[in-house]
Amino acid sequence: QVQLVESGGGLVQTGGSLRLSCAASGRTFNNYAMGWFRQAPGKEREFVQAIARSGRTTYYADSVKGRFTISRDNAKNTVYLQMNSLKPEDTAVYYCAGSDRVTGLDEYEYDNWGQGTQVTVSS
Repeated sequence: QVQLVESGGGLVQTGGSLRLSCAASGRTFNNYAMGWFRQAPGKEREFVQAIARSGRTTYYADSVKGRFTISRDNAKNTVYLQMNSLKPEDTAVYYCAGSDRVTGLDEYEYDNWGQGTQVTVSS
């Protein structure tokens, strides 16, 4: 198991930016593909972005294309989510997740989860 702790959430105005971080500990970080998911009030958790172990391959949801960027620093055991041009509909609790099997787009492919960080975008 790898332990994950998110940080960097907060309140931002429409059009603003935030960078989320997810620090990992416990196991070899570069054995894990990493993903970001989010859950808005009253909605199911949804995929945002994922990155392969090496960092060379990334996947994204259409809703964040061109605005969000996932990256990782294996030397720092950290994955990031840079969020630009934020919209009110981006408001959600954001979770990072790790998988030692696949770089998945489905939450059920991830076994390790952080506690989440709140992102609120005001209009």
